[in-house]
Amino acid sequence: MVRRTIIGVVQFIMLFALCFPTQAQQPTKVPRIGYLTSFGAPSQRQIDAFRQGLKDFGYIEGKNILIEYRHPEGNLGQAPDLVAELVQLKVDVIVATDPTAIRAAKQATKTIPIVMLTNQDPVATGLVDSLARPGGNVTGITRLTRELSGKRLELLKELVPRVLRVGVLWVRPTPLGLGTGFQNYEAAGDAVKIQLQSLQVSRPNPDLEGAFQAAAKGRVSALITVTNAVLSPHSKKIADLAIKNRLPSMCEVMHYVEAGCLMSYSTSDTEAYHRAATYVDKILKGAKPADLPVEQPTKFELVINLKTAKQIGVTIPQSLLYRADKVIK
Repeated sequence: MVRRTIIGVVQFIMLFALCFPTQAQQPTKVPRIGYLTSFGAPSQRQIDAFRQGLKDFGYIEGKNILIEYRHPEGNLGQAPDLVAELVQLKVDVIVATDPTAIRAAKQATKTIPIVMLTNQDPVATGLVDSLARPGGNVTGITRLTRELSGKRLELLKELVPRVLRVGVLWVRPTPLGLGTGFQNYEAAGDAVKIQLQSLQVSRPNPDLEGAFQAAAKGRVSALITVTNAVLSPHSKKIADLAIKNRLPSMCEVMHYVEAGCLMSYSTSDTEAYHRAATYVDKILKGAKPADLPVEQPTKFELVINLKTAKQIGVTIPQSLLYRADKVIK
């Protein structure tokens, strides 16, 4: 009896020993994130902020999380093909960094969670049902780019007090309404008594020289550029043409100022991309995009390029310099 009991115990221990290594060797699934942009290689500053956000939650790229980067190589129409690759890879989350990329991702999948970073109103453009309850598989951050139109005009008037006419460089809208922005400035211009001239260009190859010729003919004394996937790759050319025409230029995102434009006023890139990682973490831990409210930014940045100011003969008032978050010399 004792012998049978001992044999039974030994057999149980051997069975347990055989089972335990098998369980221990089960591979841990590494989350895979798709990072999609529709207008060229992503900004390193934005990627670094996103990675740091992931790191804050314990995710280290290449170790316990993988990121699949996708961006077009000179073809702005590649977004649907790029997102199809991410869907084929069965990524756990797609981070889409502009309206074209977001819309392509939303059309491609109804099941993979999408974390958006958009400069448009996501409710008005049909990306989510509401900010508080997005519904569907899309949530993320809206950057209030259009809502800051009036503030940019105020800053331009502070820089050039006698400015009466401002040219607005923007892209002809698509049938979906993508590429709008002039109307926002038109409404804000009435409030600060500034006339606006539309400098509309067409996609996919905007005639920038023609737009600046129209600006000169219309005697505009400053320029605003409405950012989107069409104009963004041409930020350096836009900056060069503004300098050539000695036009103070106000832009909607900082990378235009880094390319040579005079000023930008926008939400913080670093904060937005850092916050995107928060959504990724919550989703990987089981949260549903439909239940995660869309965030609006709380931090804004004024960036000034003093080198450009010198080139076009503009003196930046001390009141603006004191408020600048970044000054490029």
